[in-house]
Amino acid sequence: MNFLIRAAAIAAMLHITPIVVLVKRPDAVRALLPGADAYVAREVHLSGTDAHRLHETVDWSPEDGVLVFYGGTAGSTSVGALEFVRVDTPHGPIEVAVGFTPQGAVRGVVVTKATVEMKPWVLEAVAAGLTDHYRGLRPGGAPGVPGGAAGIAGRAGNLAVYVAGEVDKGVARALAAYGAFYNHVRA
Repeated sequence: MNFLIRAAAIAAMLHITPIVVLVKRPDAVRALLPGADAYVAREVHLSGTDAHRLHETVDWSPEDGVLVFYGGTAGSTSVGALEFVRVDTPHGPIEVAVGFTPQGAVRGVVVTKATVEMKPWVLEAVAAGLTDHYRGLRPGGAPGVPGGAAGIAGRAGNLAVYVAGEVDKGVARALAAYGAFYNHVRA
């Protein structure tokens, strides 16, 4: 009996809730790379120096030191690229897909995964127009006033604004990674 009480206490302290898929990855890819008929995954293995530079910039390094960018083409014409970024929060992880135009600007942002607990907050933030605030951002820029969390502060509850701040982190990470490590675009 003592074991069950301890296990319940540990589970409550860890605050673990299951992850749910809000938007399937293939649907996010189609939305963020419209018109593409071919896709390619490009892995960028970061050196220790590059991983440290990225960590210094946005307080994050990708898992296993590998960034994965997905490019889309229509025939021989690039329609853009995207990256999936995980943001760990005290309430569990969220996953954000950030799509870029061929010119390097953010085309769109889709929150693809969240925990059961955060799902209503994410949906409220998105309904308040969260993802609209990121369009047009370029590497070297960061979500902020009036975009992202600040942009929905008057139209959403505190928890939706909180999760929007976590989405801001994901977008900032994608911008930094894309700007520093994807083809010709430099921050």
